[in-house]
Amino acid sequence: MSARPLAALLDRLGTPDVPLPRDADGPVVVAIGHGAAAVTLAAAALRRLDAARPVVEPPAAADWPFLHPLATAADWPADAVIWVPDLHDAFVNGQTNSTRLVTTQPLFVLQVWLDALATRRDVTLVAAADAAAIAEHAPEAVAGRGPWRHVHVIPAAPVGDVPPASPSFVGLPAAFRDPSPAARLAACGRALDAARTSPHLLAMASTCMEVNDLDTAGGLLDEAVAATPAWTAAHFEQGKLRLRLDDMEGAAAAFGQASALMPAFAAAAANWGATLGELDRPEEALAAFTRALDADPTNAQALNNFGVVSRELGRLPESEQAFRQVIALTPDLAFGHYNLGHTLFLQGRYHASLAAYVAGQQRDPARSPVQASRLALARLATGDAAGALRDLQACTAALPAGYRRQVLSDAHAVAWALLTTAPALPGWAQVGDWLSAELAR
Repeated sequence: MSARPLAALLDRLGTPDVPLPRDADGPVVVAIGHGAAAVTLAAAALRRLDAARPVVEPPAAADWPFLHPLATAADWPADAVIWVPDLHDAFVNGQTNSTRLVTTQPLFVLQVWLDALATRRDVTLVAAADAAAIAEHAPEAVAGRGPWRHVHVIPAAPVGDVPPASPSFVGLPAAFRDPSPAARLAACGRALDAARTSPHLLAMASTCMEVNDLDTAGGLLDEAVAATPAWTAAHFEQGKLRLRLDDMEGAAAAFGQASALMPAFAAAAANWGATLGELDRPEEALAAFTRALDADPTNAQALNNFGVVSRELGRLPESEQAFRQVIALTPDLAFGHYNLGHTLFLQGRYHASLAAYVAGQQRDPARSPVQASRLALARLATGDAAGALRDLQACTAALPAGYRRQVLSDAHAVAWALLTTAPALPGWAQVGDWLSAELAR
């Protein structure tokens, strides 16, 4: 990376007459607006800095997913300003969310920069990003999630209808914008032929996973990990592959290593926790989810998993608090309400549990039979035996025989547990006798 005085860049960008918030300063400042408006806003932020500071312009952001190392702090001159006029281009990806290459994910890319900047307190990064591209490919930025909490985002005022920019890309940046895995596969092959780097290996492995060529993906990822054992992205992608292969031990090891290498990357810790949970290692899973939430406190999925594991460990107040946070973040998510209902039920707070289950069912277009049966048992616990029986009959009537028997058996076990804690529960026999008769058929 070559450096030049900031004054030269400011002369090129012109003198924008744009008011900025007083707090639009910090180690990372990102101006988000439509097209040139974002660059103008970022230029105004640059003008707050000492014009004698050296400017470093890294490679175009579209190439970032295919570079390692990306942010090399040792190469930056003292008091450097890193100028990125096209930050949004680092996040564009035509893959589906389940296969999306980690090096294109906004939470990963930004964390790489923040980790490097943490070692160089004298360096400032100023970037511009297109609002439409950020809204589509990096909603975390708008929400201020994860590492974006540490970024001073300056939004540009709306300027009406602005035609989207359509820059021309070639090679891997173009291939990962293409919705066709076949086109991506061909481009990755050409990139590997040109240079067998770890980023190229990861790009090809990710595309192979898209087309279910898991054997080839495994070989490529093994090669990438061997070549760059300290690169978080290689271990993370290997964890994704291990999950696809239903190898929970391998997935836990890979995600654990990724989290150890980049503790502030919440997705690594969250996936590590999920695999540890599947391996019935709840204490370790809870520690992993705690790490994920330290990095990304508003990660609803990590909060939900934290609540589930806390409940399994009998830590019901912590479980309840987590699910209430999930509901606050995603009020329309049915399973946030269902999970809260389950935790409240285990606490013996049956009326509150019933309310949570009802809220979940109102938001659940699939009307989960398991959750509907739990709602019925919450009705029973509050003394509404007739309502409980009505709900049980309705939610199990059309189920396949094996599934119906499983739901009824679980409900029967919970009903008996209720009877042992409340022997005088009104109407219990009405529900208990029906369940026994149905299971005896």
